[in-house]
Amino acid sequence: MRVALLAGGKSSEREVSLKGAEAVKQALLELGHKVEFFDTAFDLPKLAQRAKEFDVAFLCVHGPGGEDGTLQGFLEMIGLPYQGAGVLGSALAMHKGLSKLLYQKAGLPVPKGFLVRKDDSFQILKEAAQTLGYPLVVKPATQGSSVGLSLVETSSFLKEAVERAFELDDEILLEEYIMGKELTVGILDEKPLPVVEILPKGKFFDYHTKYTPGMAEEICPANIPEELTRKAQDFALRAHRALYLRHYSRTDMILRDEEIYVLETNTIPGMTETSLLPLAAKVAGYSFKELIQKLLDLALESRGNFS
Repeated sequence: MRVALLAGGKSSEREVSLKGAEAVKQALLELGHKVEFFDTAFDLPKLAQRAKEFDVAFLCVHGPGGEDGTLQGFLEMIGLPYQGAGVLGSALAMHKGLSKLLYQKAGLPVPKGFLVRKDDSFQILKEAAQTLGYPLVVKPATQGSSVGLSLVETSSFLKEAVERAFELDDEILLEEYIMGKELTVGILDEKPLPVVEILPKGKFFDYHTKYTPGMAEEICPANIPEELTRKAQDFALRAHRALYLRHYSRTDMILRDEEIYVLETNTIPGMTETSLLPLAAKVAGYSFKELIQKLLDLALESRGNFS
């Protein structure tokens, strides 16, 4: 197939995107496909002019401009099929406030939280924080990879964390901090993959921990009872469907005691061979190349159906 590989972009996750694209490009070439790279920060006009030269697009773009539905809408306009969520699902999953509401509507447990806007007074923020209690989590509403996320242990650090998050977004979330096991569950072709347990070396699975080698250990299958494994997989599939997603996704959760709380869903999971979704797919029996081919096949199956 003739594949347009899209990566880069202008978000804070640009470097992560480019790293994943290198692994995907190698897999595509080994599978025998013709691949051309397009940086979404610069090359979209060129892709629009040459769209008929390609059979499919493969997306390795993360964050705003890649996972929020804007790129998906562009690809639909030029008639190029792609893997992953459509415009609506991408937009819903990207906004943590909206996705949280849809999780709740689907009956999924979520951490308590408040959505706060940039023009709200600091008094409103303080009152929300007091209601939640410390420690709490502050994060931008529409960033991925834990960018701009802070664990606030006392009120004296609230203002700094809020200002940091507002540098990236006009809306932020204040959430209760739930200490427990970090779990993530991938969905591939409407079926749950094995559960991955994440053991960060520090207090928190933040951006630095995610992308610094040796800062976290990933265990798959997760070391949890079978009943909780089934529950986490069910929650991931329900989250996937609640957000109107397709093809694949990865939902992050926290397990405290016997309760699982849904945090957020990633619509374009990381795609290096050691990333979390490829790890789970490998345990399920998919090599990295087989996973990439599966996603290409799903993209082509949904040609003309951009729901």
